[in-house]
Amino acid sequence: MDTAVGPAENKPDSCDNSSWIPRGNYIESNRDDCTVSLIYAVHLKKSGYVFFEYQYIDNNIFFEFFIQNDQCQEMDSSTDKWVKLTDNGEWGSHSVMLKSGTNILYWRTTGILMGSKVVKPVLVKNITIEGVAYTSECFPCKPGTFSDKPGLSNCQICPRNTYSEKGAKECIKCKEDTQFADEGSSQCMERPPCTQKDYFQIHTPCDDEGKTQITYKWIEPKICQEDRADAVRLPPSGEKRDCPPCNPGFYNNGSSSCTPCPPGTFSDGTQECKPCPAGTEPALGFEYKWWNILPANMKTSCFNVGNSKCDGMNGWEVAGDHIQSGAGGSDNDYLILNLHIPGFKPPTSMTGATGSELGRISFIFETICSADCVLYFMVDINRKNTNVVESWGGTKEKQAYTHIIFKNATFTFTWAFQRTNQGQDSRRFINDMVKIYSITTTNAVDGVASSCRACALGSQQSRSSCVPCPPGHYIEKETNQCKECPPDTYLSIHQVYGKEACVPCGPGSKSAQDHTVCYSDCFLSYMKENQSLHYDFSNLSNVGSLMNGPSFTSKGTKYFHFFNISLCGHEGKKMAICTNNITDITVKEMVAESEDYTNFVGAFICQSTIIPSESKGFRTALSSQSISLADIFLGVTVETTLYNINVKEDMFPTPLRQIPDVHFFYKSSTVTASCNNGRVAIVTMRCNPSKPGQGVISVPSTCPAGTCDGCTFYFLWESAEACPLCTEHDYHEIEGACKRGFQETLYVWNEPKQCIKGVSLPEKRLTTCETVDFWLKVGAGVGAFTAVLLVALTCYFWKKNQKLEYKYSKLVMTANAKECELPAADSCAIMEGEDNEEEVVYSNKQTLLGKLKSLATKEKEDHFESVQLKSSRSPNI
Repeated sequence: MDTAVGPAENKPDSCDNSSWIPRGNYIESNRDDCTVSLIYAVHLKKSGYVFFEYQYIDNNIFFEFFIQNDQCQEMDSSTDKWVKLTDNGEWGSHSVMLKSGTNILYWRTTGILMGSKVVKPVLVKNITIEGVAYTSECFPCKPGTFSDKPGLSNCQICPRNTYSEKGAKECIKCKEDTQFADEGSSQCMERPPCTQKDYFQIHTPCDDEGKTQITYKWIEPKICQEDRADAVRLPPSGEKRDCPPCNPGFYNNGSSSCTPCPPGTFSDGTQECKPCPAGTEPALGFEYKWWNILPANMKTSCFNVGNSKCDGMNGWEVAGDHIQSGAGGSDNDYLILNLHIPGFKPPTSMTGATGSELGRISFIFETICSADCVLYFMVDINRKNTNVVESWGGTKEKQAYTHIIFKNATFTFTWAFQRTNQGQDSRRFINDMVKIYSITTTNAVDGVASSCRACALGSQQSRSSCVPCPPGHYIEKETNQCKECPPDTYLSIHQVYGKEACVPCGPGSKSAQDHTVCYSDCFLSYMKENQSLHYDFSNLSNVGSLMNGPSFTSKGTKYFHFFNISLCGHEGKKMAICTNNITDITVKEMVAESEDYTNFVGAFICQSTIIPSESKGFRTALSSQSISLADIFLGVTVETTLYNINVKEDMFPTPLRQIPDVHFFYKSSTVTASCNNGRVAIVTMRCNPSKPGQGVISVPSTCPAGTCDGCTFYFLWESAEACPLCTEHDYHEIEGACKRGFQETLYVWNEPKQCIKGVSLPEKRLTTCETVDFWLKVGAGVGAFTAVLLVALTCYFWKKNQKLEYKYSKLVMTANAKECELPAADSCAIMEGEDNEEEVVYSNKQTLLGKLKSLATKEKEDHFESVQLKSSRSPNI
């Protein structure tokens, strides 16, 4: 066999040391993001097959097996090239038919490292090829193995505390008191002195007196010596204490153990079981908060991919108010705790509900670590496949985690703790541990009850018979009868009693027919400045896709984030699908078996990691790490906020626009280690007439993965289909010139046009109009009359001014003459008794209207203004 890193043209320098590593009775793949192939060439005299066993537990690494001929052409028998995942601790098998002639076998792995975590390697053992010619030479057994009969095809492995040399016929025992040897060893080693890392403490089960105590045991297999001077001894057992109470739903029947309450009864764990009152039913589930013995539906084990030291050990130990990880055989052991639930069902009153939450599991934990410890929480559905749901690395403070169940199936929940991922056979971090304080499951099929809840009664009002309410019906408090929720509300899974159990849908959304979920019908109305805007997103209701990137891992592997967005869904159904294509299950098969299959995610918004084919030399692009970003629709708003989620303007900056953005809000039903309230997704719909059809989906430039904190995701969907429907306010009219007695009126869209569909442009309109010659004649007549009037007024005032000047001149000349004889009428002498002051007195003037009237009716005599002049001259003048 040979190993190779490839393809060569894509091989970074950091992959030079990456390879498959022999580990005794198996071979281990690389742990990085390099592509490494294990290659074996064989020439068959006749057709045969290849068979091998493997462990493949981490979907962050791609594992494929395929066959080529001597011309490097891939054979038809390698169509099932993707190898299926296996459960923790289990070995799977894979076999492929081989043709006669030269066959080149490839085991190829590629890791995906987009964080600080290291992938779990693939293990391969027992490779068997049938059809190859028999060898003509026998080889001696290698050290640590033996063969007690001639002609055997395989050598046997030496058991623990024995060893053998090359070509041995039997194994030699070590000195029991001073030496030890692992399985398959070639020599014995001296037993070290015992230390505190070689034992652990346990809580004993309750005895007949209801007492328990702490005792200590050596870690098995025991390899240390306790009779040496520098060795430690087992500490003495602690004092006996009262046992903790029974867990809720259990009772103490006078023995040393706790017994589940009978059906129809409940208990808080400290009292006897009591029947539920009339009109109520037991709230079934499990609540483990006291840990004196391991519950019957839980089991614990220890597993190591490299050796069997911890086989048979308890991976976890009960400790009174918590359960904690055990000692294990070495620091890189997986310490496993399993909880088995045969199924989930909602309360009797909600039996008819579909597509909503059926139950949930919650637990409170903390980790205490000095190395690179990791706690994994995994879920197995119907014993088909175990997937990691969440993981926590390093020290974590006491916190809670909740996982929601949406399908009624058999579930196995697994907690796996590993102190370090480094391949070492030691116990340096024995004090690193995880503690789980409580585990709670709701609506478990075989659960017990710690309380009772109200239920709907039948029409006969029988005392204890609960009847299931139809979907979307709550229990009316006065009559305990089923009553349908009001329109645009959905029934809460956590409460079915009273009208308040019907939760209003968010803005812009409506409830499904069965009141189990809220959704958008892709139609929206909005008032803006006394103008109503209507949106129709139905042409965008199909799934929209976005692939952003590329991004690169620490080793230079290129990958993309791929998003599927189902804007409106289909009456609440989640239409966006993300899959993992590292198995031989097609997408069509996944959808058909979606109730059971777990490598398939359906949501309003989901995300996958895509590795292009040219990045690692695969024939097709690889899709992995599919997750749901949003499976609950919250509502839709227009440039406002919802549920305390701010849509930041700097996320998608744009010039001033007339049409507001529309925001669709979604959230996830599950929480993560970094998102205590779950993930939130916001899809901003922006009117862009230059992008017809499906338009373009993008993410903020400041957050290339769509999120800056891992909890809130932002998407911008620009399309002409996101524009509002056209109304009469979106066009204006243009009047043309009057031609031949008719005038043409045209209608055109306002620019820029920011609407679609809706009303159409009216047809052009023709109306009769007056001719221009008529109005010219009228204007000329008015102008001529005005000109004549102005000339007459000018002549009148000019003539009157001339008369005034003549009389004034004559009066001045007379005053300067030597004789003072003036005409009586024109006398200007100062009469007796008058003031000797110069004074000018003006008479009242006529108005302009009066003057015009006088001019029109002019008399023969001349009227003019009289002026009296007073002077200081002598009265004799």
